[in-house]
Amino acid sequence: MEDCIFCQIIAGEMESEIVYEDEDVIAFKDIEPQAPVHFLILPKKHIPTLLDLKEEDNKLIGHIYQIANQLARQEEIAEDGFRVVSNCNEAGGQTVDHIHYHLLGGRNLQWPPG
Repeated sequence: MEDCIFCQIIAGEMESEIVYEDEDVIAFKDIEPQAPVHFLILPKKHIPTLLDLKEEDNKLIGHIYQIANQLARQEEIAEDGFRVVSNCNEAGGQTVDHIHYHLLGGRNLQWPPG
């Protein structure tokens, strides 16, 4: 998708601070971090919202959660705790129409989130 900022990052057309990448997934630092550790983890496949996931995407989404675990351990936030969040549609807080997961940690996270 030409107008998708995340697709532009995936294509290397826009800079980001990448912390993980493989053939299916990319993770990079959020430009407006809400915690000391705040990464975005997303599939390279353009999927607009969680509602657009298909059964064929199950393995991909499981892989994203494995990457979240790996990054949490790498950043030494796994033992204290962390949060993985995905927003869906405007009222759910989604601002980019490409599914992505926020990995947040490095401070005490409150509930409810907001």
